[in-house]
Amino acid sequence: MCVETVFLNGEYVKRSDAKVDIEDRGYQFGDGIYEVIRVYNGEVFTMDEHMERLYQSAEKMKITIPYELKEISSIVFKLMKDNHLKDGIVYMQVSRGISQRQHHFPAEEVPASLVAYTKEVPRPEKQMKEGVTAMLCEDIRWLRCDIKSLNLLGNLLAKEEAASRGHFEAIQHRGETVTEGSSSNAFIVKDGTILTHPATNLILNGITRRVIKELADQNGMPFVEKTFTVDELLSAEEIFIASTTSEVMPVVKVDDVTIGQGVPGPITSKLQALFTGRIKEDCKVQVV
Repeated sequence: MCVETVFLNGEYVKRSDAKVDIEDRGYQFGDGIYEVIRVYNGEVFTMDEHMERLYQSAEKMKITIPYELKEISSIVFKLMKDNHLKDGIVYMQVSRGISQRQHHFPAEEVPASLVAYTKEVPRPEKQMKEGVTAMLCEDIRWLRCDIKSLNLLGNLLAKEEAASRGHFEAIQHRGETVTEGSSSNAFIVKDGTILTHPATNLILNGITRRVIKELADQNGMPFVEKTFTVDELLSAEEIFIASTTSEVMPVVKVDDVTIGQGVPGPITSKLQALFTGRIKEDCKVQVV
């Protein structure tokens, strides 16, 4: 049986030996950032975009990542190799480091902590083919959702409520304005145009969201970054959500409202095919 290797503050260790200090600020305050990087067929997908966002989040949080980009890339590839990762994710987390508990930042000489590990995650092919359901909930999160921080309590409460009701996702809204899912970006199709919330501080500018926008632009599919309301969501021709692990996921029902014909719509299905084509092109995946 393969012993899983993780990276912890400069060392590659067995998962069972990886221990986090009780005064790590990620543990005590959620004072840190993270990325989830998709791997298909042993190849990293959208690595550059994930690394760019990691460093952007660090800058916004005033965290100095103690590794150069090429060093972090080496960590990712070594973990993939050591753990024989074919289809899954690399999870990477940076906290502000280990110091005596206090609310203000520690001294500058305290180094940030970096943890990374891999996990096998298959593509959600059945759900992408059939579609999933979602529920609506008020967006109670903080006002810097553009930072991929460890502070996810609002997201977790929304996701748990959705899961407890048998739904795949919670689609959040501030008042009447839809923002995004608890762990995904949200899109609707209205009059043949794809709409999604602008990349402001109220949402995370997802990597899959960016790929979808690029694919739509390249293939003549109208794509507009514009806010839309709960009523517009419920009356949409199509709804889909997107994330690193969910890819392009059709939503066929929200609460008690059936969306469109209750099956994945033609624009969503076209985007799925285009996204699969991008994976095949970038990662040499044999897909149909």
